[in-house]
Amino acid sequence: MNISVLGCGRWGSCIAWYLDKIGHNVLSCGLADAPEFIELKNTHKNDYLAFPPSIEVSSDLEKAVNRAEVIVISISSQYLRSYFSEISKYDLDNKIIVLCMKGVEAATGKRLSEIVGEFVDEDKTPIAVWVGPGHPQDYVRGIPNCMVIDSNNREIKEKLVSEFTSELIRFYLGTDLIGSEIGAAAKNVIGIAAGMLDGLNYTSLKGALMARGTREIARLIKALCGNEMSAYGLCHLGDYEATLFSKWSHNRKFGEDLVKGIKYDKLAEGVMTSKALYKLGIEKSVDMPIVNSVYSVLFKNVDAKEALGKLFIRSVKKEF
Repeated sequence: MNISVLGCGRWGSCIAWYLDKIGHNVLSCGLADAPEFIELKNTHKNDYLAFPPSIEVSSDLEKAVNRAEVIVISISSQYLRSYFSEISKYDLDNKIIVLCMKGVEAATGKRLSEIVGEFVDEDKTPIAVWVGPGHPQDYVRGIPNCMVIDSNNREIKEKLVSEFTSELIRFYLGTDLIGSEIGAAAKNVIGIAAGMLDGLNYTSLKGALMARGTREIARLIKALCGNEMSAYGLCHLGDYEATLFSKWSHNRKFGEDLVKGIKYDKLAEGVMTSKALYKLGIEKSVDMPIVNSVYSVLFKNVDAKEALGKLFIRSVKKEF
């Protein structure tokens, strides 16, 4: 299968490496002036992995789109709309779009598949999402994990699961696109909260954070007409180890550095996602105290210890 992976960052490069490893014909496409692309183009490697000669590295977006049967996109979620306005200039009929980012558009509250759906006819260009746990640093060492592919098009997600599954990644068929996308995006916000707990030396509270975070995201998914049980699957709760505990989690590290007053210079998708979820919670009248606390720290300059402390003085209620 001819696959073009658009985006050369940590996850984009890992996806290209993985899809080549399991036998697909892969082109890795990035922005010509981006440092991560320049490094891959010149050395065929980055801080996480080395590309084999079989992977072509190019900045020619038109070529990448035209050659592909499947277009995998792994960029910052907040840039998806502007990026897709460029991609949509080319003929996308009979190509499959697979979104590998985890976020919600801050300006609109739209899921990423909804944004792409504004540019394509889904009957001609089906859209899928690839979510779930795992870090490139583990995959390149041969440590396996489980992930999910979801889509409104059952035939397409079955095809992708069949083509992408290997001994390294076991894929499951998603059954709730809304829940898969919201759950995957929201785990990054919970990850920032976990990092704040680490920075405050409250790491033992992560168990409570996991339990209550999953409950509030389940409420949001239900309010958005998804299946609340999705929050307990691989898209959200199943991704907590990689996001709330791993030393490689950008969102966790961002939260930890924030409370320590250290500037974090890598992308933490949960920052803008917290803004989107905060708005959705208000619009849908969903109680989301953890999301609201993270949002208040990031956008209202509330002290992290104060914001998290308020969670403990909420009125008494039943757990379920």
